[in-house]
Amino acid sequence: MSRYKKLFVSLISIFLGLLVGALFMMMTGHNPIKGFSFLIQGGLKNIERIGNTIATATPLILTGLSVAFAFRTGLFNIGAPGQMLFGGFCATAVGLSFPTLPSPILLPIMIITGMLGGAVWGIVPGLLKAKFNVHEVVSSIMMNWIANWVVYYAVKSRFTGTMETESRLLTPNATLQADWISNLFNGSYINLGIFIALLGVIVIAFILNKTTFGYQLKSVGFNRYAAEYAGISVNKNIIFSMMIAGGLSGLAGVVHYTGNASCIQLGVIPTQGFDGIAVALLGANTPIGALLAALFFGVLYSGRGFMSAATKIPPEIADTIIATIIYFAATSMLIEGWLDRLLKKRHDKANNVASEAESVATTLPNTSTTEPVPLILDKEMKKEDE
Repeated sequence: MSRYKKLFVSLISIFLGLLVGALFMMMTGHNPIKGFSFLIQGGLKNIERIGNTIATATPLILTGLSVAFAFRTGLFNIGAPGQMLFGGFCATAVGLSFPTLPSPILLPIMIITGMLGGAVWGIVPGLLKAKFNVHEVVSSIMMNWIANWVVYYAVKSRFTGTMETESRLLTPNATLQADWISNLFNGSYINLGIFIALLGVIVIAFILNKTTFGYQLKSVGFNRYAAEYAGISVNKNIIFSMMIAGGLSGLAGVVHYTGNASCIQLGVIPTQGFDGIAVALLGANTPIGALLAALFFGVLYSGRGFMSAATKIPPEIADTIIATIIYFAATSMLIEGWLDRLLKKRHDKANNVASEAESVATTLPNTSTTEPVPLILDKEMKKEDE
């Protein structure tokens, strides 16, 4: 029941977000039905747009997994943008340093390096939390800015491209872009990163639901004191949790900077890291939920430009819809409270009906027969008729 309740809460959040978006469209003199129609068409109108939507959603799947994994273990990983940026930089640095290596060798090295880079960036808040009880929100926010400036000066000193504001472009053999999958979606910019994201969903779901390690991580998240009393090493699990979350964000950086793009823009912290919080909240902190929520946000992000061009509705309306959905997903406790009250009211009503039926049964004449109540009532009615 809890699983269905979470799904219902997510659907309510989406409905309320779309409702607010419709109100804004009407306030600006536009038809909301037409606006939503073009918004959906922009993301799903043809096979090419579907491919672009999947590509847009790919890094969101991984950052959503990162935040959801930390949430399930009682931690708030708001450092996903920095982990994503540093992981993407590590992968890009490998690709630019060894451009002559063949793809079958270079790409796995880049993927592993990017994942390790994100894990290293995530383990710092984990260590500070475990050893000195420094809140992970504060430390991970600081790590975002540290990552921004570390990458800025590293790219400036070694990997600057033709423009001062970005790194050199990766060679084709050092990217996740592949002609066969792009042609499959009629020339869209979908890339091999989607397979990394899907594999991440499967692995994280397996860890959380099928392993002792995942059970220990979730136990620490539910109640760290009870977990410690049960003999689980709380500090070790906190560190491992942030490390895995950081590794997932690092993979998002690999997918974004070597798949959707071919270079790193200086001074820009990837917003996909922050959007991962929304994906995790809307997906109820589950791997499958994060996948579906990321695809939904991919449709909104891909379709807003088409909606604006076709209807002149400002693209900020789509951003407002996304922000409102995030707001209601973040306040899901209020919606859950409303659902609990509604279910309790129905439960109490059912109990009252049952108690009334029981009181009626107790007023009937005492009998040693085991006949059901309807037959007893029938006999009593016949006696009255006689």
